[in-house]
Amino acid sequence: MLYRFGVSGFLRSHMADLDARIVQTNQRLKAAQLGLQIERRGVKLALRGTLPPRPGSSKLRPYQQRLSLGIPATTAGLKQIEQEAKIVAAQLIQNQFDWREYLSFTDGKRLSQQDLSQQIAAFEQDFLNQPERAINPAATKTTWSSAYAPYLRKLSAIAAESPTLTLIEAIYKTVESIPLNSRSRQLCCTTFSAFAEFLNLTLPKDLKKLSGGYGASKTQARTLPSDQEILSAWEKIPNPGWQFVYGMMATFGLRNHEVFYCNLNGLKRGETSIEVLPTTKTGSHQVWAFYPEWIETFNLREIQLPPVETDLNKTTLRQVGQRVTAQFRRYGVPFSPYDLRHAWAVRTIHFGLSDTVAAKMMGHSVLVHTRTYHQWITQRDQQMAVDHALKRMRGE
Repeated sequence: MLYRFGVSGFLRSHMADLDARIVQTNQRLKAAQLGLQIERRGVKLALRGTLPPRPGSSKLRPYQQRLSLGIPATTAGLKQIEQEAKIVAAQLIQNQFDWREYLSFTDGKRLSQQDLSQQIAAFEQDFLNQPERAINPAATKTTWSSAYAPYLRKLSAIAAESPTLTLIEAIYKTVESIPLNSRSRQLCCTTFSAFAEFLNLTLPKDLKKLSGGYGASKTQARTLPSDQEILSAWEKIPNPGWQFVYGMMATFGLRNHEVFYCNLNGLKRGETSIEVLPTTKTGSHQVWAFYPEWIETFNLREIQLPPVETDLNKTTLRQVGQRVTAQFRRYGVPFSPYDLRHAWAVRTIHFGLSDTVAAKMMGHSVLVHTRTYHQWITQRDQQMAVDHALKRMRGE
């Protein structure tokens, strides 16, 4: 008990001595007119001063704020934070202060001073905590794990194999290791563009130019199943639950996982549309059947989903989607689940549905829609132009 009190007394004495040193240091900072002061907050040190608004703040002008650096309240920590105060003051004078350098302060290091693993961890936290992503955390988690994390792991591996490379060189080497004109190359470039922006890192080569031409050319080259092939493949699936999943994807153009996250009450009421719930990759949107008669053909008014774990506290959207792909393969479906989605999209084009409406129903942007289905949209628009010209010629 006495030992415990002795230690407590020693700590109080140490902190009192440190507080006195902080006062002296702050006097030096004030004399140098740096505009910053050091604060001790428990066992950590921080800076306070007039700083620009934080990212996402509604304020427009600099105001008094605290810069929490996680530096320990020790004699060595005091020396370190005094140097940080001088660096921050210089950045403010030169109008070069960037909050991103300090919001991810780790182990007493600014973002640019951290090693690659720390920078990636900071990037992940920033990605997951962005306000606009808070609306759909499950989709955000899936996007990170499937579209960002794999390429950052690959970057880490390449950087470890070639420690003499700079981070920029490692990024380009990682990009070049992935086949050109592939979906993977496109995702890789998107990931590293966002990562570089987060690090405030200027890349001399535009990654968009290195991503290749994935998109329209790939979709045009894909041989999509005909309506008859879609119907024939459905008949060969022996499990009613997975027949239902297949039929929903074919009729409504759903992504693999979306079948399990839909409001299907409209089908029970005899309607020809469903609502994709906000827990999915692209949030809530309404989808109509193309063809409506396939609702009856595939017996979709009798809801019979197979037993799949859908609790997003226990699984992810990606894992649900992978389960669908695995079942399609198991039952010998001769095309991928996404081919059903693409076939649905092309069907809407042939019916003359507006690209804006179709894109909204598919849960992506008009830009993505027109790029992906450029070939069929062009054919439709040309045919409409020809029909219109012929009508004018005939005086109709």
